Amino acid sequence: MDRRGFLGRTAVAGAGLIAFPACTVETRERGQQRAQKRADSDSTSKVSTFRYDEVSVADLQKQMTDGSLTSVALTEAYLARMDEIDSAGPMLRSVIERNPDARSIAQALDDERKAGKIRGPLHGIPVLVKDNIDSADKMMTTAGSLALVGTPAPRDAFIVERLRAAGVVLIGKTNLSEWANFRSSRSSSGWSGRGLQTRNPYVLDRNPCGSSSGTGSSIAASLAAVGVGTETDGSIICPSSLCGIVGLKPTIGLVSRSGIIPISATQDTAGPMGRTVADVATLLSVLTGEDARDTATASSKGHVEADYTKFLDVAALKGARIGVARNLAGFHPAADAAFNRAIKALTEAGAVVVDPVTVPNLGKFDEAEMEVLLYEFKDGLNRYLAERGSTVTYKTLAELMEYNTKEAATEMPFFGQELFDRAEKKGPLTDAAYKNALALCRKLVRTEGLDKVFAEHKLDALVAPSNGPAWPTDHVNGDRFTGGNTSYAAVAGYPTITVPMGYASELPLGLSFLGLAWTEGRLIGFAHAFEAATKARHSPKFLPTVPT
Repeated sequence: MDRRGFLGRTAVAGAGLIAFPACTVETRERGQQRAQKRADSDSTSKVSTFRYDEVSVADLQKQMTDGSLTSVALTEAYLARMDEIDSAGPMLRSVIERNPDARSIAQALDDERKAGKIRGPLHGIPVLVKDNIDSADKMMTTAGSLALVGTPAPRDAFIVERLRAAGVVLIGKTNLSEWANFRSSRSSSGWSGRGLQTRNPYVLDRNPCGSSSGTGSSIAASLAAVGVGTETDGSIICPSSLCGIVGLKPTIGLVSRSGIIPISATQDTAGPMGRTVADVATLLSVLTGEDARDTATASSKGHVEADYTKFLDVAALKGARIGVARNLAGFHPAADAAFNRAIKALTEAGAVVVDPVTVPNLGKFDEAEMEVLLYEFKDGLNRYLAERGSTVTYKTLAELMEYNTKEAATEMPFFGQELFDRAEKKGPLTDAAYKNALALCRKLVRTEGLDKVFAEHKLDALVAPSNGPAWPTDHVNGDRFTGGNTSYAAVAGYPTITVPMGYASELPLGLSFLGLAWTEGRLIGFAHAFEAATKARHSPKFLPTVPT
């Protein structure tokens, strides 16, 4: 949850992460920091040219179709890239674990291709997923916590089933803010006890934001073609924008949450993250679908598109009514300047710009949202742990708190678990306090908020700056968030997409398009048209610090 410093959705040696069971996090970090200091002074020169840097899913698929590329070759190239810049060199620490079966999966998909079977546009494409998404394979699902290290989940999350059916190579899992950044309000986004601190590939001493920090960092650095993140409030949008990529948070119910370690039943969702809007649309197309294990997906019936790439129209902004949420800007001069340039670009692309549009109730629902999340986190996490059965040692939130206290040297060296403590004290979801808080959120953000604004101004979308520049990573003070806009869409359960709009001293800035429920296709079209008009994104340079 970005504005409060904890973004709610937010090891195996030789599998992308070295395990150090006998030493503390401080000891581990000191050794890695020494290695980083040796590399940081010339990190840019040490990152070699990568053949598949910035190559889109469509272009990769085209190369596999014409026989100039195989899934095995592509998978091996990404794994070598991880060796070079994720676990060495710039040491991004964005991939928490690699799939030991990735090569064999790729080979099987190459064999299918030779036999004339092509499952779709993601056939043979390596994809990374966040380490709070269950996969019934040799990889663990831990939410970054050492407490869950051990036995893999017994069943794929629904979206992992969908990915496998689409023919992807599940190449690994990404690091994240531990417990999706819902453990402490003083956390450092991108840090987990299992994976340590993820770094921003644009400027290495800056934070990648969270909790889908590993997905944001890895996809920006071309460690895979696309990736899957999760969000409760900001954890797709913020790391996407701060890492200079595109991220889409869907309407609640469009993408199943079954098999994903939860925070909130009313706000959680998974979503696609990629370097282009087209890649995000391609990935979204395979993530959707009704799932009996997640009743929220029943509401998506009649709203799911089989192929979201059909909305990729460079003329999509012509005649579209776009509201400019000026009261959601103003948190940084560089972000405001980029926002003004973005508004000019929207106008030049043919949009009918309604400027300004005031979004009401700003800041009035923060406490109610927190109340909802605390209740739902305890309820949802205890249910998830019960479903994992014998594959987890700790069966309740209370037991996890005891573990963290006992293993404080590795689990809580920098910040505590005050959010865990607050959640544990909450009662069941039948409590009046929970119901009243949820009703207040819906009233302020939907009925009197976005629904009212869109109707009054006859809007197709709202735009606002996604974020301010990334802040320096600080394990003593925690996150020093520089501003952003994720809570309205998150609390409403409505979709939003962020797309690069500029930079502040090499630090990426994003533009968010917000819409009403089930308007993902429309937002994809607007974002694609803006992307085509501005071409704002460039590859990360792995700078050690902000240039002066």
